[in-house]
Amino acid sequence: MTIPVRPETDRKIDELLTVYPMKGSALLPALYLVQEEKGHLSEESMEYVASKIGLSAAFVAGVVSFYTMFHRKPVGRHHIQVCRTLPCALSGSDDLMAHLKGRLGIVDGETRSDGAYSLVSVECLGACDRAPFIQINDEEHGPVDPAKMDEILKRLEPR
Repeated sequence: MTIPVRPETDRKIDELLTVYPMKGSALLPALYLVQEEKGHLSEESMEYVASKIGLSAAFVAGVVSFYTMFHRKPVGRHHIQVCRTLPCALSGSDDLMAHLKGRLGIVDGETRSDGAYSLVSVECLGACDRAPFIQINDEEHGPVDPAKMDEILKRLEPR
């Protein structure tokens, strides 16, 4: 199998395998390293990680599909995740999502044609006390209403 990542990423994964007593424990950080390089996890990338760690490609694909932090297709530079679970829904996440759809001109699960933004509703982000809650890339925000969302988007725009 050809290596679908840069040599330094391959070395980092090899280092991870020495840190964990069970190789399978390196799966999440290894996937994160590949995604960090590629922007998403293709079938080839998942097969590569599976072979490095000694897991089945199907198992790795299942893990990738479970976690919202992993992307199977390219996402925007600003990947916006809006929590849709009950506490956030009761606090206005549906209104926030509608506002974002209108403001960004995309629907749930899409990436804008200029690649600047992607928008997706997700299950619990683990911040019910700050509902409605969103995550943009690795940055957390909550509670967020449409006015606060506009402030956040303004900060993200290129100057």
